[in-house]
Amino acid sequence: MQKRLSGRVAIVTGASRGIGLSIAQAFASEGASLCLVARNKTALDDLAANLTLDASHVMTQAIDVTNREACLQAVAAAKSKFGQIDILVNNAGVYRSKPFLDFSAQDFQDMLDVNLFGVLHFTQACLPHMQEQKKGSIINIASTAGKWGSRNQSAYNVSKHAVVGLTRCVALEASPHQVTVNAICPGFVETDMLDELKAQASQSAGTSIEDFEKSALSRVPLGRMMRPQEIAAMAVFLASPDATGITGQSIQMDGGMVLT
Repeated sequence: MQKRLSGRVAIVTGASRGIGLSIAQAFASEGASLCLVARNKTALDDLAANLTLDASHVMTQAIDVTNREACLQAVAAAKSKFGQIDILVNNAGVYRSKPFLDFSAQDFQDMLDVNLFGVLHFTQACLPHMQEQKKGSIINIASTAGKWGSRNQSAYNVSKHAVVGLTRCVALEASPHQVTVNAICPGFVETDMLDELKAQASQSAGTSIEDFEKSALSRVPLGRMMRPQEIAAMAVFLASPDATGITGQSIQMDGGMVLT
């Protein structure tokens, strides 16, 4: 049986851990060649060495997605090595929690620099190649926080609302070139970032981590956290030939927490 992403080239940002790592592993198992992007070179190299791919089908780029020039160079390097770019997964992200009045303007800017402008830089670098090819898939990892309001995480929510909005706008402009642009909006996912979220959010709310987790799960009809492999499975589907008719969508993967 042919692998769903065989012969395709994917760039995955934030690939060194959590959701990004699971997406990289899933893409590799489906036959994609990979350009893995994150700040931690050691973690990237370890991931690349353990993927089910020949070394000629994987490369790493240890960069900060807030550095536009570095993003452009990473995409150029991937295009030079593989000759094409078919899939972009914008997964790199950061989280911070505190009351709105405690956030500075710089706090908001720092969040936007990674969560929004990192997406912008890579999308603007990859989209011309995809449009020239008349095919491609861009997948933005947003959040349920991009669909609703939350206490004590206004900067994060604003950044993820922006990603959802950008997804819709770019989808409309890219669609004449047969390039799809979609977002996945995870809820609570079992990752290191969730551990950081629970610690920060519980402190902001003045409660224990255990009480915060109990409250969070009470809002999830399935009664459990999502697994990063579940998010990766959706990314594989959106990147595959089976999803070429889906664009401009922001797909909830949150156990039923947000019903839209």
